[in-house]
Amino acid sequence: MRLFPKKLDFFEIFHSASQNLIKASEQLVELFREFDRIEQRTKAIHDLEHEGDLLTHEAIRMLNQTFLTPIDREDIHALVSRLDDVLDLIWASADRVNLFKVTEKVEGVEELALSLMEHTRTIDRAIDELKRKRYSFVQDLCIEINRLENEADRIFRKAIGELFEKEKDPIRVIKWKEILEHLENATDRCEDVANILEGIVLKHV
Repeated sequence: MRLFPKKLDFFEIFHSASQNLIKASEQLVELFREFDRIEQRTKAIHDLEHEGDLLTHEAIRMLNQTFLTPIDREDIHALVSRLDDVLDLIWASADRVNLFKVTEKVEGVEELALSLMEHTRTIDRAIDELKRKRYSFVQDLCIEINRLENEADRIFRKAIGELFEKEKDPIRVIKWKEILEHLENATDRCEDVANILEGIVLKHV
């Protein structure tokens, strides 16, 4: 009999979650770039969000069944939770487009979605470097995520300013303000992921 359960690969879960996040962000970019087949595109993002939920549940299940973990248990829980938060906000922004029946995009939304996609790609690279224990590279990528988040804040503020300045329909302002806020909140959660990764690195250097 084994004294401890078979070692499970949490990093494979992290990688799957970050790859899923990239796919969702790419779908979101296509949604805001083409702004057609909205129901079909939002369903694709919803399917990825559901897959993300399954990955999160699997990680928590593994955590509850594993005595020895490669990094601190609270860091594993925090990392998978924040990754899931980003995905939830991607889905929320896409869902609002479909729910609100908006027919025309506003300035800045595609740029903000592109920024979010770059966030997710950088997170994926950082997770890969963490698995390889190349901690200095993880730190560099976390700095890049922070830079991207600052740039996303600039894009968001400009988009909101132009929305209030140019849009005359108050209902449309309300709708797009909420969509833009979900996107900006998603980049904030990406920065949270970076902070968790930096905290993990600090425990191993």
